[in-house]
Amino acid sequence: MLHDNLILILVLLLGVTLLVMLGQKIKISYPIFLVLAGLFIGFIPGIPHIKIDPDLVFLLFLPPLLYEAAWFTSWKAFWEYKGAIFLMAVGLVFITSVAVAYASVAFIPGFTLALGFLLGGIISPPDAVAAAAVLKGMKLPKTVTALLEGESLVNDASSLIVFKFALATVTTGTFILQDAAVNFVSVAGLGIVIGIAIGGIFYAIHRWLPTTENIDTVLTLLTPYFMYIVAEHFEASGVMAVVSGGLLLSSQSHVILTSNSRIKTVSVWSALIFLLNGVVFILIGLALPDIVGGLGPDYPITKAIGYGVGISFLALVVRFIWLFSTARITSFFNKRTRVRYQDLTWHSSLVIVYAGMRGVVSLAVALSIPVMISDVTAFPLRNLILFITFVVIFVTLVVQGLTLPFFIKLLKIPEPKHKLSEQEQTNQIKLKLIDLSMEKLVADYQYQCTHNELMVNLKAELQHSLNEKKDTLQAYRKGEINKIDLKAYNEILLALIQVQRDELHQLKRNKNYDDDIIRKEEWRLDLEELSITS
Repeated sequence: MLHDNLILILVLLLGVTLLVMLGQKIKISYPIFLVLAGLFIGFIPGIPHIKIDPDLVFLLFLPPLLYEAAWFTSWKAFWEYKGAIFLMAVGLVFITSVAVAYASVAFIPGFTLALGFLLGGIISPPDAVAAAAVLKGMKLPKTVTALLEGESLVNDASSLIVFKFALATVTTGTFILQDAAVNFVSVAGLGIVIGIAIGGIFYAIHRWLPTTENIDTVLTLLTPYFMYIVAEHFEASGVMAVVSGGLLLSSQSHVILTSNSRIKTVSVWSALIFLLNGVVFILIGLALPDIVGGLGPDYPITKAIGYGVGISFLALVVRFIWLFSTARITSFFNKRTRVRYQDLTWHSSLVIVYAGMRGVVSLAVALSIPVMISDVTAFPLRNLILFITFVVIFVTLVVQGLTLPFFIKLLKIPEPKHKLSEQEQTNQIKLKLIDLSMEKLVADYQYQCTHNELMVNLKAELQHSLNEKKDTLQAYRKGEINKIDLKAYNEILLALIQVQRDELHQLKRNKNYDDDIIRKEEWRLDLEELSITS
């Protein structure tokens, strides 16, 4: 049985991967195709239905998804916009949960307030991975991406805490607000402490033990599970542990990881997150027939779709009201905030509202709802909650995701005038690094720079690069470089890299050159290409 299910999962993963490749070909982001693939899988005739332990879903999928979000969040941007991120990631989550809870009770027959909060906790956190995939390649102010990434990191934690309290209320039938508030603070606080403590242990392992890039990569895969499991063992928030520990280790990655370890770790994690996204949507696809069949006569599929669409619209309206009202209030009371968010115009604020797309975390949380409360009592309306969650993800990710690029073009977001372009920032950083290298050579290696032919050539090469970067920056300041010139320059660089790559491919047939040397040169070209296209 396990063997058959494993083969089925592998075949479906291959199918999903091919669909994603198709999406890349026609310029549609892969999370959208994952939703469509999940929907398609559910209605393939004769497809077997797989049942998975809800607790296993939570344990397997959430720690790495949360850790990856924490690892790739910019700590500097997170701290700079912490006020707005907190309002969106905590305040907006609770407001959305409250709105969804009371709307569910009012419009969905049989829904209790506890079930409403459970659904609110599931669908309240937008997914930054989905938004980033949809927004890839679009020119947006850095403030927009920083707020979306920071919100997604913290809102997963706050929404999951809401979910767990609501789940406990449904299973036990009791809820005391004062006890819940105190418990919330203690659970979250202890989770942060445990996450930082375990992060410190893994910091020491990376820093002072003789690791290799393979060992470093494996350690990063183990870290979130240790954080989550230990925190849950002590009845703390495993989510807060993973987020806080992930932020700590991410901020020290330049110290604890070598360049080879960082490159390999990023590659492995990118593939892992893609794989986890695919598996989760496959699981919901395999479960959809049972979910739809379990809705019962009281909730026909047309009504269930209507509930999902209505809740999607409600979440969008609440997000719009909350974002615009809190932005005006904070800007009114804080002059520093006005300076910090001066490039956050109403155009980009609307993009943040519309980019609130739900994704894999909401789906994984919904799948973790237990099937039974006890040996004789089924969890109330579980199939309906799962179906509504899928509809909300479909509406926010597919509908909003497909229309978001056109929405951004329609808005014509003005470019921030007070910030340097990415190319200028890159050239300034390179200029500083080359300048520092020249100073080091002159100060400490003067003799070698005049008597060692290799060092003489290196110094001349650095001096040439220094002059080239200064001339380029001067051209930027004079306005001599426009977007058309920059695009043509990058295209030519890519063409030159491709020529070199083709030549390396030919050199593989030459017995005078070792394969490992050629692979190193290919890797260098890959990094150069990445610096242009990223």
